Parts: sequence; C-alpha cells; structure tokens
Amino acid sequence: MDKLELQDITSGYRERMRRLALFDPLFDLDRKREIDQAKVSIDMKGLGLLTLLFFFEQKLMRHYKTGIKELAAFLQQLTAGKYQLDTSDYMRLARTIIQTFRPTTGRKRSYSFFNWESSVSEEVGYSILKANNFDVKTNTQYYTLDEDGLELVFATKEFYSEFQLSINQLMLRKQLDKGEFKGALRQINEMHIDVENLQERMVKLKHEIQRSIVSEETFERYKQLLEDIYGRLTREDEEFKELRQFVKETRERLFSKDVHKKEEKTYQLVIQITSELESVHYEHSGLLEQTLTLKNTTLVTAQESLYYTGIQAFNFDQDLVSPIVSNPLPLESMEGILHPFLKVEEKQSWSPLILFAEQNITEERETDSQQGFVEVEDGDKDDPYRKRLMQQFKLIMHSYLDAVDNEAVDTLSRFMDYLEEIGQSTMFEKRYFYDFWMILHQRSPIVQGQIEDEEEGKTLLGDALRLLGDRTLTITEGEGIINRVQRYSIQEMKIRLEDEYDAIS
Repeated sequence: MDKLELQDITSGYRERMRRLALFDPLFDLDRKREIDQAKVSIDMKGLGLLTLLFFFEQKLMRHYKTGIKELAAFLQQLTAGKYQLDTSDYMRLARTIIQTFRPTTGRKRSYSFFNWESSVSEEVGYSILKANNFDVKTNTQYYTLDEDGLELVFATKEFYSEFQLSINQLMLRKQLDKGEFKGALRQINEMHIDVENLQERMVKLKHEIQRSIVSEETFERYKQLLEDIYGRLTREDEEFKELRQFVKETRERLFSKDVHKKEEKTYQLVIQITSELESVHYEHSGLLEQTLTLKNTTLVTAQESLYYTGIQAFNFDQDLVSPIVSNPLPLESMEGILHPFLKVEEKQSWSPLILFAEQNITEERETDSQQGFVEVEDGDKDDPYRKRLMQQFKLIMHSYLDAVDNEAVDTLSRFMDYLEEIGQSTMFEKRYFYDFWMILHQRSPIVQGQIEDEEEGKTLLGDALRLLGDRTLTITEGEGIINRVQRYSIQEMKIRLEDEYDAIS
C-alpha cells in the first residue's frame, strides 16, 4: 500500500474523532450508578438522551426559559410509572445531567486522542449545552442546545442513514468542481456501499411487508413509506444523471485541451470515475425498479391476502349469531349489525308511465327479401336542392366549353384562371365546383358523350354531360395542390377535350 493510499485512509481523522467525542457525555452518564427508592437502577444514559431531545423540542417551540426545574418536571412526568422518586430526587438527577453536559467550570468539555493523520496527540473541545438566559429575581439559570448538541441530536436520528447517498452525491459534485478526482473516486466507492445497504434494506422491507400487514392502517403506513422511498430514489436518480453528464463534459474538456497527454494519470482517473459512476447508477436504477415492484405487486398482494384472510377467519355463528343472541341489543344496533349481510332490496313492479313511453311498433307482414341498395324514389326528382345542383353542374360545364372555345385550357387551374378573368371566381368558392370535377375524374374518360338511357334525367350530371355532344372528355391527375380559397383545396387535374375526328386521327 503506497503512501498516498495511507493518507486517504487517515484523511479527516480529527473531525471523525470529534464526532465520536460528542457521545462521550452519554457514556459518562452511563457510568454513574443511580438507584431509586426501590433499589431499581436508573438508566442515566437514556435520561441523558431524553434531556437532549427535551431541549431540542424546547428550541423548536421557541421556549427560551428552560432550566433544571423544567427538566426535572419533564423527567418526573415521563418516568413516574417506572421509578419511585421524589421531586427532590428528580431535581438532583436533572442537575447531574446538565452538569455532565455542561461542566460547572464554564469551560467546554474536552476529549484527548492521538491523531494518526498528523501523528501527534491532540485535544478537541465541544459544547453540548450553553447558557441561554438568567433570571436575577429567582436566581435561575436557563439552558439551550449548543451547535455540538444539535449535531449530537441529529447523529442519533435515522436522517443520515436515509439520505447518506444524497449527501455523498453533493460531496462528489463539490470534489469534481475542485478537480479532486482521487477523492471523487473514493466517494463513488462509498456510494457503492450505500447502494448495497439500500438493497439489503429493500429486501428486509419486502419480507416485513409480506409478514406484517395485518390491518388497513398498517397497509396505509407501508404504502406511504414506499411512496417516500420512491420519491427519494427518483431525486437521487436525477442527480446521478446530472453527475454523469458533468463527468462526461469534464472528460471531453480534458481531451480537447490535450491534457490527457500531459497529465495521463489525471485523465485515467476521470475515465475510471466515469466507469464507476455508471456502475453505481445502474445498481441504483435497480432499486427504483425494486421499489416500483414493491408498490405495484407485493403491497397489493399483501392487501389481497389480508382481505381473503379476513374472509376465511370469519365465523358466522361466533362473530354474528352469538353477539346477537347472547347480548340483548336494541333494534337500532341490530339493524347496524345485520345491514352488511343483507341483500339489496329487489322489488318487481312497473310504473303506469310505461304506457306513455315510446313504443317500437313492427308490422307483421311478408317483406321483400331481395338484398341491395335502396333505390331513389321518383319523388326525389322534384327535390329543389337536386334541381339547383343539376343547374350548377350544367353551368360549370357550359363555362368550361366556352373556355375551350376561347383559349387553350388544359388544366383545372387554367380553367379557374379563366373564371377569374371573366369575373366568375365565385363559382370555385362553392363546394359543388370541387364535387363536380372529382365525380368527372372518377368517371373519366367520358367517351363521345355516351350517356346511358337510364341515366337521362336521373343523374345529377345528366344535363351537364349532354353538352359534350360527340366529344370525349378525359381527366387525369396532375402535380400539385390548388388552393385558391381558404376553405377548399383540390389536386391539380389535366383536362383534355377531343372531337370525334381528333380521336380518329
């Protein structure tokens, strides 16, 4: 093991020892042998921790006048059923605990140790409680938690274990910003350990869910717990993505400036950081999937098993009949007990209003079984809208034939230009203009005016097609879309009109 690795291990040794020293007052209290009037040993270390929590709660509530008397009253109320002590005994215990956390000399508590980082003996000072106020009239000293006391309270909470990965992510970002790549690699290795611990906790949580859900309240508690875990893991996953992007940009920056040639070791560290960060991110993503599975599968399965367990455990005679028979219950209570087991009332009746409801009347007679489309009745020939549409189609055809006689019109767009020149642009602003050309395109070619006899006077295009005479009209698709008006558009069409002699030649 080289010298650099030894320095990495012992780095920050003084700060770590300072954090351990914060717990020293609790062990000092544990070494005190206190008994109550019934010769029962008093848990002094536990009372010391409760004292810290008491002062922490007072700090949250902004109660600044908290002294020995208030602490003694709190301990007496909390332990009244456990220990046999008088008020004077509680005052003595409260004074002992406060003097342990804050010596009467007024100086900070100290802790001596050998610093293996600097190879010298050192001493750290810390303050758990500090004087907050003093009442001259009653000669009462009040106390509150100092910064080291707050740190000790937080160190005893599960806060750090839950959010240790997030804290490591923040530290990793700081190290990358400062260019401390070796320390960043060590931080990623610590994140591996954090993820492994989380995986073990998830496995234990899965077994705990399957074993411990015995009521709806328990189910809701685990459901909320999983939602909190999933939310925290989602935020950590987003932070991992940002860290990977930051490391990628750092590697590209080093490569672009040719730093990888001058400082090959630094560049190799960045590459190793990239690989390890992707590895820990992959393992962390597995935690997300595992949590989602717990939410969607395990938790629901546990709830269903709870439901079916309740059904199987229900005994009709014992749980229903026996309470009703053995206990003379009032009528209101009987109704409440029996209500879940009674069917919904079903009453067969009919309303006289049904007589006025809509009736489906069908005629009982032989019908024509011939299959096919319904034919247009002769009455439709006199339809005003139909007549007007036939006239409009005839007018369009007439205008087109005039355009062919006056100039060469071979496309639909050129015909529309002609209509604009003669002041008839309103014609292609109507829907029927586009219907007319689409129908002709479907029937194209219309050869030499051949119109079947049964279509004369029946189809909408009958009058328009008769204007062609012996000529042949051919319409094919062109290129492009015609947009002359905002409401309608149509594909370009090529139009060719041929006489009989032109077709022969």
